[in-house]
Amino acid sequence: MGQKVNPLGFRLGVTQKNYSVWFAQNRNYSKTLQEDIKIHQNIEKFFQKQRKHSYLGIAQIEIQRKVNLINVTIYTGFSSLLNNEKGEFSELKNKIRQSLGPINQKLNIKVEILSKPYQNAKILAEYIAQQLEKRVAVKKILQKAVELAQKEDIEGIRIQVAGRLGGRERTRKAKIKIGRVTLQTLRAEMDYCCYTVRTIHGTLGILLWIFMKE
Repeated sequence: MGQKVNPLGFRLGVTQKNYSVWFAQNRNYSKTLQEDIKIHQNIEKFFQKQRKHSYLGIAQIEIQRKVNLINVTIYTGFSSLLNNEKGEFSELKNKIRQSLGPINQKLNIKVEILSKPYQNAKILAEYIAQQLEKRVAVKKILQKAVELAQKEDIEGIRIQVAGRLGGRERTRKAKIKIGRVTLQTLRAEMDYCCYTVRTIHGTLGILLWIFMKE
């Protein structure tokens, strides 16, 4: 049987970096990891409430911890994520502090806008999921997604959507591949996303690989 390896984990330390940067003793590791999960959950809930739908446009959330400081950086492709000019999220900070309990560390939150949003696999997968919920034809969705990605100067892209496409009784797969997508070369800069979308016909799975450069 073929062994599937996550392309991002495969390149960790070569072209990929960790998005949670901190050190903890063995007795505190699980507690710190749970705090990271709560920070992610609170950020997603906060912006879901603001945007009134589940597609946030958040590419990545980076957490860096120091002795008395927690830096949270939210990477997004859309400036609409900023709720004011100063970018201060006092309400979000309060919710995170409530979920974490009493902590002595200062909490900083900032938003970074990506210059090429559709070069990010998660943002592009969210776009595909949104179109699938609107019952747009799968072939049309994939072609449009490829067009958006090609505008961002990429070397290649591969997309696969599986499930009851178009409400059919049997599951099937729709695929598209443009350009070169190398999965075995470690120095190749790849982005990957596995995304699940729930429609009235059932659950659909989206797999997306983007090859930027080598």
